[in-house]
Amino acid sequence: MPAWLPLLKASLPYVTQLVTAAIPAFTARHDPKDDPLLTQQIEELQRAATHNAEAVRGLAEKLRQTIQTLDDAAAELERKARLFRTFALINAAVAMVALGVAFVALLR
Repeated sequence: MPAWLPLLKASLPYVTQLVTAAIPAFTARHDPKDDPLLTQQIEELQRAATHNAEAVRGLAEKLRQTIQTLDDAAAELERKARLFRTFALINAAVAMVALGVAFVALLR
């Protein structure tokens, strides 16, 4: 026989009393209009939820603007990188021509 079985048998009457006392608290329906404190708390929660929604909307708009700014900056950097790459290729070509001219000048 498991050791916890006698404990369960001894506590069963008390558990039954606790359950019968607690069930009405979970099943009873209260009309919120009867309790002014509950009505006030609901209104405060609704105001807080509205305020939070507005704050989230503001943050989302700022995030959208930040992402748009980052996208614009990335496009500008990409354009500058292409321009610098073009300048580098032109400089490399001029350096090769200069090297060729210097080589020819040394051979004569």
